[in-house]
Amino acid sequence: MKKFLMAMAGSGVLILGACGGGGDEGAGDSGNGGEGGGTYDAAAAEEVYQGNCASCHGENLEGASGPAIAGTPQDQVAEMIENGGNGMPAGLVEGEEKDMVAQWVSEQ
Repeated sequence: MKKFLMAMAGSGVLILGACGGGGDEGAGDSGNGGEGGGTYDAAAAEEVYQGNCASCHGENLEGASGPAIAGTPQDQVAEMIENGGNGMPAGLVEGEEKDMVAQWVSEQ
């Protein structure tokens, strides 16, 4: 029961946190791979991750109530963000932010 309540509380935080947005500060950091490939704002991607993903996947992507995800291929991260699964709700981050976070996670 305690795990269920923790999962529900974590989901609520993620859903409420999904309303935030990232700015263009630090634009120009480059990254490679996956769908987005090329140039993206790594600082903004990390900010979106911290606001929407870190409560389950850990401050350093090491895993908490969700799995460790550092170095997961970008296309897999983007698909999981978009479609959810294994306890993760779908659509916590959308559009350009989804692609940016997926690329950032894959490069960690």
